[in-house]
Order: sequence, then C-alpha cells, then structure tokens
Amino acid sequence: MNIVAVGIDLAKNVFALHGVDQSGKAVFIKPRVGRSQLLDIVAHLPPCLIGMEACSGAHYWAREFSRFGHTVKLMAPKFVAPYRMSGKRGKNDAADAAAICEAVTRPHMRFVPVKDVDQQAILCLHRTRQGFIEERTALYNRLRGLISEFGIVLPQKVERLRREIGAHLEAPRLG
Repeated sequence: MNIVAVGIDLAKNVFALHGVDQSGKAVFIKPRVGRSQLLDIVAHLPPCLIGMEACSGAHYWAREFSRFGHTVKLMAPKFVAPYRMSGKRGKNDAADAAAICEAVTRPHMRFVPVKDVDQQAILCLHRTRQGFIEERTALYNRLRGLISEFGIVLPQKVERLRREIGAHLEAPRLG
C-alpha cells in the first residue's frame, strides 16, 4: 500500500481515517477507529503526510504521530469546509476525513503550527484566566440586575460596585 497522505477526522472516542496514494486514489479507508486503536494504526502506516483539523486534541495527536516519522499538518476548520461540499459525499465522519485528506494536499492551504506541551500549558493558563474574568463579569452583571429589582442602581465599574453595595444592602427598606 503506497499511502502518501492521510486525513483524520478527530473525535473523542471514534475517529475516521482516509488515505490516498500518489494519484489521489483512496487506498486506505477506516471509517470507525476507536481511540485505543488510533495510535497503533498510525504507527504501522508508512511515513506520510497526515492532515487534521486544528481542534481539541489535535496538537496532542500531531506530536504523537510525528514520533513515527509522519509529517503532520493542522488546518483551521474554516479552510477545510470548502472541501466538504465538493463531490457526492454526504456529511459524516468518513466524508470529513476524505475532505481533510484532500485539503492537506492543496498547495495553497494555510496551516496551524503544532504547539509543543509548554506552549499548550501557557495557552491553558491564559484561557483559564480569561474564563475566570468572564465569569466574574457575568456575576457582577447578574448582581447588578438583581439589586436593580429593589431600586438599587450601581455603576458598572467593579470597584464602585464593591465599594457601594454594602451601604445599600444594610440600609433599611420601607415597604
């Protein structure tokens, strides 16, 4: 089997693989590969170009597949989408893997650099911090909305809300 490119549709538990030869003919099709089988299957492929969408888990899998001599390229899903629409393929994981395989071989495709573990760790910290900030903002806005039901309207600035809310909550309310 002369596989030169493989497209992998990533998922949490079941993956789809689509491989082509030099002429673009499909020579390797695995529509349902369990998570526990994926690494072993890829390890037994001859070194080739592997394409995946840059999504959850893609950087991990790219690092793993590279260890076996494969050239791994990640693409933003928006750049793969046009290849899903071409041909007679329906929308399913196997068709997505075929579209990814086709997209990765295009000469003008734009790729996402594979992140190493340290880069991903830093990104996780930034995303976690951003999430906390968004949650805090939502909490303050919810609090401002609730107290406005009692006629207490405070500024949006967090410092002023923190400073002024205590006085309003301790003040007696007349019915």
